[in-house]
Amino acid sequence: MVKNSFISVISQEKKNENKGSVEFQIVSFTNKIRRLTSHFELHRKDYLSQRGLRKILGKRQRLLSYLAKKNRIHYKELIRRLDIRESKTR
Repeated sequence: MVKNSFISVISQEKKNENKGSVEFQIVSFTNKIRRLTSHFELHRKDYLSQRGLRKILGKRQRLLSYLAKKNRIHYKELIRRLDIRESKTR
């Protein structure tokens, strides 16, 4: 649960700055993804939530690719701070 507390600290810092920024949206999607994956450990057959998770994953992936195109330095820093894998380039 260390990751969750770390992410909540990041989101609290960003809340004061700009809620509509790409970085804040990626952090909030990552929080939702981590909450849903822990939910699936108990409720394996919750297919509706699995669909929601796939939609959130797609949104986060699109935002990450946008950030990678616009500002590679912020992208690398955000990937490192959130401890998520770098997306594959096509």
